[in-house]
Amino acid sequence: MRNIMIKTEYDGTNYNGWQIQPNGITIQQKVMEAVKKLTGEDVTINGSGRTDAKVHARGQVANFYTQTTIPIERIPSAINHFLPEDITILEAKEVAMDFHARYWAQGKVYSYQVYNQRQRSALLRNYSYHFPYQLELDRIKEAAEVLLGTHDFKGFMSSGSSVKTTVRSIYAIKIEKGENSIWMTFEGNGFLYNMVRIIVGTLLEVGSGRRSIETIKKALELGDREKAGHKAPPQGLFLDKVFYPLTH
Repeated sequence: MRNIMIKTEYDGTNYNGWQIQPNGITIQQKVMEAVKKLTGEDVTINGSGRTDAKVHARGQVANFYTQTTIPIERIPSAINHFLPEDITILEAKEVAMDFHARYWAQGKVYSYQVYNQRQRSALLRNYSYHFPYQLELDRIKEAAEVLLGTHDFKGFMSSGSSVKTTVRSIYAIKIEKGENSIWMTFEGNGFLYNMVRIIVGTLLEVGSGRRSIETIKKALELGDREKAGHKAPPQGLFLDKVFYPLTH
């Protein structure tokens, strides 16, 4: 038996997120089906975490157990042969038998693209949030600093999660302006359900003058979802990277 870790890139536009569910096609389902076609085995793919419907990934990590003897360097191409074009296995690595993509994860990086032009983009509609209002980047950056560090982010979480604790640490938030878009990048030890999307919506409200920075502090202090801003839509969100101990 071997434990294989895979790094996956996908366009989430046509999927109901990562995790298998009864109401639609998911990334996890497609990868499991591809591995079965390749190996003949019914495997369970353990992802580093869920991504919602229409959310994308540049570096989702997962693992599965298999008895296949296919050389590790051939596994990505072999699985990709059975995957649709909007899902790609980028690399594979044989890891210790106790490795688990979710439980061993130590941190993640997410990025979010905001298309900040008056007219919508036909080409970026599936990969960005069209926000046509004028934004002050300095206010966004100032507001982002309030969120750095370790806090109880209960006020920045959608209902429906059963996590044991809502305390998380954000190590860095980078705000970058391109020709037409603003990219927000978040690095932390973990993120709550919809946390990044709620933070993005809140920062955009601050940047457009619709919300004060003080309300962010209140949302943190009170753990009150009503004190934070709106939840940005899913299509602008990308899971970029998952961090693991150096031993894995």
